[in-house]
Amino acid sequence: MNIVEFLRQNWAELLVLTREHIFLVFLSTGFAIFIGVPLGILLTRVRSLQAPILGFANIMQTVPSLALFGLLIPIPFIGGIGARTAVIALALYALLPVIRNTVTGIMGIDPKVREASVAMGMTDLQVLKMVELPLAMPVMLTGIRVAVVISVGVATVAAAVGAGGLGTYIFRGLRQNDNNLLLAGAFASAVLALLCDFALGQFEKTYRIGERAAAGRRKIIGLGFAVLFAAIIAFSFIPNFRSEVSNESAGSDKRIVVGSKDFTESIILAEILAQMLEKQGVIVERQFELGGNIAHEGLLAKQIDVYPEYTGTAYTAILKHPPITDPQAVYEQTKGEYAEKFNLEVSPPLGFSNDFAILVRGDVAKNNDLKTISDAVPFAKNWQAGFGQDFMSRADGYPGFAKAYGFNFAKQPREMDLSLTYRALASGELDLIAGNSTDGLISALNLFQLQDDRKYFPPYQAVFIARKESLELLGDALQKLGNAISTEDMRRMNFEVDGKKRTPKDVAGEWLNSR
Repeated sequence: MNIVEFLRQNWAELLVLTREHIFLVFLSTGFAIFIGVPLGILLTRVRSLQAPILGFANIMQTVPSLALFGLLIPIPFIGGIGARTAVIALALYALLPVIRNTVTGIMGIDPKVREASVAMGMTDLQVLKMVELPLAMPVMLTGIRVAVVISVGVATVAAAVGAGGLGTYIFRGLRQNDNNLLLAGAFASAVLALLCDFALGQFEKTYRIGERAAAGRRKIIGLGFAVLFAAIIAFSFIPNFRSEVSNESAGSDKRIVVGSKDFTESIILAEILAQMLEKQGVIVERQFELGGNIAHEGLLAKQIDVYPEYTGTAYTAILKHPPITDPQAVYEQTKGEYAEKFNLEVSPPLGFSNDFAILVRGDVAKNNDLKTISDAVPFAKNWQAGFGQDFMSRADGYPGFAKAYGFNFAKQPREMDLSLTYRALASGELDLIAGNSTDGLISALNLFQLQDDRKYFPPYQAVFIARKESLELLGDALQKLGNAISTEDMRRMNFEVDGKKRTPKDVAGEWLNSR
């Protein structure tokens, strides 16, 4: 499918994501202006506060965006998953240019102008309102302009905490190896940034021309962009109108928030559960594609009610136990400790395991007769390995894996996003990666999984983790899903999404209808 055909088929969803992106940017920038401009004015009056306040704003700029989102989730009232956390994080990022340019604009005014105003009998408030702010406005608008453009870019990361926006397409495109999704998300985000930059640039210019001409020009620019954004927002609501009306008519007494992690399999499993619940008359809110451990944090913060997980991940990454290879022991201990420590319920296993898969290119495995991980050890001296951040840091990840098999890579393995490791391996930039055994990209990219002949990796049985308060609505569906999904089923569904570019919703529905 070319990009034009993709846009023709998905324009409605793209408009929805654009609307969400605009909402995040405008609301967060509005908060930054509301807080930053008064703070900047204060700093011109109380200069001793400049170092601590500007220092704080500088620190906020240096904190990685995903880390900031993660830190905000557990904080009461301002945290959680969704748009609220994203707006607060983006506002913190936008503070620095707003505060600094307000200070610079006011402090840059010729002192003689201020002295003349005072000599005319103006109060400090009158000097600020009638002299300083009008003269500083071009510099202040430059800061707001920078803040908006920064927010447009950083808002793409907000998709990792369930806030939506154009980053949803970018993350999805990386995960599914789909350039159309990447181009659509990146291009729309770039166009939005350019439009905002152009509009604010025109406003900035109006303060350098005559006041009468400036007023008329500002009105035309403002009206034009208001109409454009209103059209985007209005059209984005049309595809969802019927579903929203039907959801409202169904009542709100039975409602479940289903979450998922940010990879294909987790989304499919979450969609299967969501559709099962909807058939039972439960209203389902979807909070999909949550990055890192955000789904677990959202469960603890009562922002979501249930999400798919793996026993090996829960056992090693959440409970911090060293890996063991007995599937039943891992399941039982995980189930017991989750109930005791978190008051969470672990569902019966779904019927398949998604273990770590050590992958090489198919032609490399064939040409060198590679079947097991041990077979690859002699060749790995000249290979470049690459692993996801999760694999590099967890107890059952790279350090123990390299020691167990005796790997001695000539170059330090690249630590990168898991979705990108697949693309890098297929293109020849990497020679060995750690993926997921049921991933559809293994078939789609002609990769080969090496057998774990030393039984290093613990079992990763798929389960659902749920809040016990939600079991009254979830219990029946979770019992029905027990041992219901085979490894072949999961691989096929993953391939339908990653290889054939179908939607998780359609694939999940097809599997449910086949039962």
